[in-house]
Amino acid sequence: MNRKEYNIAVKELSGRLYGYCLKYLKNPADSSDIVQDAFEKLWNNRKKVDFEKAKPWLFSTAHNTLINFINKKNRISYMYELESKQNARNVSHDFEVKEIVDGCLSTLPPIQKSIILLRDLEGYNYKEISEILDISESQVKVYLFRARNKIKKQLKGLTVLEVKHA
Repeated sequence: MNRKEYNIAVKELSGRLYGYCLKYLKNPADSSDIVQDAFEKLWNNRKKVDFEKAKPWLFSTAHNTLINFINKKNRISYMYELESKQNARNVSHDFEVKEIVDGCLSTLPPIQKSIILLRDLEGYNYKEISEILDISESQVKVYLFRARNKIKKQLKGLTVLEVKHA
């Protein structure tokens, strides 16, 4: 097939090929992309395709591209659906864990709560905490030990903290 025959094929067949794709996909943008792809493949294979066989070749190419497109779209939709479900589970689980931790922290005396927050959430060392709260380092260690033990007792036996696998 030469350039002139290719242009004739584009002129005569693009509308019908687009109509076929549109009926199949019900999406104008995707249909245009499939038609464009089919004509690009025809151009790349123009030396192998006879002009008389361009119509069946184009429709066959468009059909195969449609099938691949739909399969890919379905896989992407399925993966997105799985990811959305997993994210919803994680958000729900994270929210539950946060509520439990906040509940445990709220039962601690103020000094122990401050030390837990400064040490475990903010990352301060014992010396820095002792300076911030104006208590000795040994008192920081004792209060921290007691606070962690209280939290461990409260969390003991809770199953919501176990990692859930879908």
